Amino acid sequence: MKENKLRKILNEGGTSVATRMWSTWPTLTEAAASTGSFDYIEFVAEYAPFDMLQMENLVRACELHDIASMIKVDFQNRAYVAQRAMAVGFQGILFTDHKTAKEVEESLYVVNPDCPEYGGRFGFPNNRWVGFQPYKTQMDYASMVKDTVKAFMVEKEETMANLEEICSIPGVDMVQFGPSDYSMSKGWDAKDHKAETLKVEEKMIQIALDHGVAPRCEIDTLEQAKYYKSLGVKHFCVGDEFRNQMAYWKGVCMDVRNFAEN
Repeated sequence: MKENKLRKILNEGGTSVATRMWSTWPTLTEAAASTGSFDYIEFVAEYAPFDMLQMENLVRACELHDIASMIKVDFQNRAYVAQRAMAVGFQGILFTDHKTAKEVEESLYVVNPDCPEYGGRFGFPNNRWVGFQPYKTQMDYASMVKDTVKAFMVEKEETMANLEEICSIPGVDMVQFGPSDYSMSKGWDAKDHKAETLKVEEKMIQIALDHGVAPRCEIDTLEQAKYYKSLGVKHFCVGDEFRNQMAYWKGVCMDVRNFAEN
């Protein structure tokens, strides 16, 4: 049975650093993991195309380098994608677009083990977790399922209004603020309300810490890490494959183009 690296970090009160991948090409995951910079890779399935074979290979690439894996899932088909992702070995699920405690409870229900101890709805699928763990009992498997890290985006005005209740739900492990979705839920353009959204994120962080839930922040610079660490944050997702590429194409590549034309 593979140890859930991210669960171990959370249980021990440690820190974690991840990065976001849009591509399911496992060589990219291996390349990122080989740097030694990351505790886990987040695959943003909410944004990118994928199939189940690619998901398996991405997880295998993470396991090869002894790091964890997380998948960010859409809201509407979250139960199906989360269960399939867990069955192939993803160690964390990042849920999106939840507004109420009831929605959070529904998501936890479908990814918790279907047995009296845990009271969930996720069974015993014959996939990587079962088919290649032949010496583990059903309850060992249930324990492994329970250990999957459940993270939730806080990206709606309604979510913030319900955050105290959401963070009180057993099984909510991590939360992360989403300024773009939050701004849209307010009828704002994010660029016009940066200070206000930052204050909301600070409030989210404090509520999470007060309830023993780990806040996770998406950043691009060391300076941002220092700021969030000063607020008590220990978990960071640094960079984004697509954003990194766009920054390089619009930066160095455009500089070379302008130089070549002048």
